[in-house]
Amino acid sequence: MRSAKELFEELNTQDESATLEAKGAHELGRTVWESVCSFSNEPNLDGGYILIGAAKDEQSLFPTYIAEDIGDTDKIQSDLATQCNSVFNIPVRPLMKIEQVNGKNVMVVRIEELATSQKPIYFKKDGLPKGAYRRIGPTDHKCNEDDLRIFYSDTEDYDKTVIKRTSLQDIDEKAIEQYKNLRTKVNPSAEELTYSDEELLLALGCLDVETRKHLTLAGLLLFGSRAAQRRELPMVRCDYIRVPGKEWIKDPDERFRTIDMRGPLINLMYRLVDEINADLPKGFKLQEGDLQAGTSGLPIKALREIVVNALMHRSYREHSPIQLIRYDNRLEIRNPGYSLKNEELLGEPGSTTRNPTVAAVFHETNLAETKGSGIRAVRKLLRLAELAPPTFDSDRLNNQFTTHLLLHHFLSEADLIWLKNYEKLKLNDAQKQALIMVRELGAITNPSYRQLSDMDSPQASRDLRQLCELEVLTKKGKKKGAYYIAGSEFITEPEATNTEPQTLNTEPQNPNTEPQNPITEPLKNKLELLELLPTKIVGSLETLKARESDKEKISDLIVAICKVQPFNLSELALILNKNENYLSREYLKPMLGKKIEYLFPDVINHPEQKYKAR
Repeated sequence: MRSAKELFEELNTQDESATLEAKGAHELGRTVWESVCSFSNEPNLDGGYILIGAAKDEQSLFPTYIAEDIGDTDKIQSDLATQCNSVFNIPVRPLMKIEQVNGKNVMVVRIEELATSQKPIYFKKDGLPKGAYRRIGPTDHKCNEDDLRIFYSDTEDYDKTVIKRTSLQDIDEKAIEQYKNLRTKVNPSAEELTYSDEELLLALGCLDVETRKHLTLAGLLLFGSRAAQRRELPMVRCDYIRVPGKEWIKDPDERFRTIDMRGPLINLMYRLVDEINADLPKGFKLQEGDLQAGTSGLPIKALREIVVNALMHRSYREHSPIQLIRYDNRLEIRNPGYSLKNEELLGEPGSTTRNPTVAAVFHETNLAETKGSGIRAVRKLLRLAELAPPTFDSDRLNNQFTTHLLLHHFLSEADLIWLKNYEKLKLNDAQKQALIMVRELGAITNPSYRQLSDMDSPQASRDLRQLCELEVLTKKGKKKGAYYIAGSEFITEPEATNTEPQTLNTEPQNPNTEPQNPITEPLKNKLELLELLPTKIVGSLETLKARESDKEKISDLIVAICKVQPFNLSELALILNKNENYLSREYLKPMLGKKIEYLFPDVINHPEQKYKAR
């Protein structure tokens, strides 16, 4: 069991983490029990520590924790043991010890991970799934239906749900033929190749076992015709969006090119890869001693692995498309559904599959790896191509997983020239890479930095803290929401890297149609805000009751307002005459991803964050 001194040193080096939670001397309540629950439940984490009596020094520039006396040590130990014995569905036995730090009594609590057969534990009064918690990074999160699959191996998979309005007439025969061709290449003697189409669909879990008449969700996704998919799953598609420049623009309807795709997943995968690959910048290089030049750019195998992962692991409960957004300098894939695998373990062996029936077909056809090493394979391919490693963001709150791929050669000659501006600071290679990421993406997070540099969390925290002390970067947000943006000593430059020929920009450049920077100072005066809105919307606002009970009416008004232009939370609260916390909890968060979305989806806690209509 670790000492309080060691835990304080870790807190002041890297802040709270996946295995360490800090609590003040007077915080022995619900938040402590949530941490107990999450440490007990989280798979492969081996439990964690709660340090009670660790108070954050708010006067410090960086998170600094100081000892705070917990008072009656016997009582606090007794209370914790009693609660752990009674509030959960099964008793939890915490290991506790009292230590002195700087003359103050603090308590170290060690929570062991439970055996698989005992998971999940949950608050008895709340039940499942919302009474169970998982440890994701440095925070505790309520479980949902997807999380329960991790604990219950006998839970019915969502992709085996029977779609009653479908039939064998909805099957695309070419999709079955393509599956058989791919399967033959992997194993020509596979028994399923001798089955009839109906028997094959049944064996693959794509047909209802009882009636043999209706397709399962997996069957519709893997082999259903486009017409059937449009009829039953109108929002389940893939959108390839080409955005000129490096930033998501304020009025995209006039500026970007988009291609909407749907169809049997294997066919769709090939179409997506072909469309993206044809639009990516490519170069040629001649190695010394070679007679023939080779191509350079994003390896098609890496692109295919990323696309396959998006199709396999997205949440099909969410009625929203996968978005593949191509900027001038990067490719972003925004996937409905956060990662079921803990962010701390991304890239490590082992896979947690949201749609096992769909995944099995991709594995059997060799379109996807089977050992949970897809991210590691992509990193290796990009490293060999001298490109930046991919970074990943898993956002449970908005149920989204985002992959970022930079498209230009990393630490190119232009990058090295730019980095000479920081030569006197004696930065290490990982810190230099972080600066390039901030220049290209606008921000970087601790997990992204770890993925970029392949280092552990304490070293990543030290590196980022040093960059903040040098004022090259500035930290924003707290805990899991923390991110780093350019600081006062960050040196900007003209457009340094053009990743594609001018002819690829098919949109005319008209600087007068869009301001250079769409961010404006928030307006505080309600009258000024109302002047920005059409008369019809203002009239609807005036007819609202003081305690309007029609939530649909208010939701529609929010969408109409956000169609005019993006607004932040404070502005929307003023317009609608609502409390900010109430508006966010009851309307904005439930509407995110369905009717509205963030102006800056890459950095949720952006200081200029606003909401816009989808």
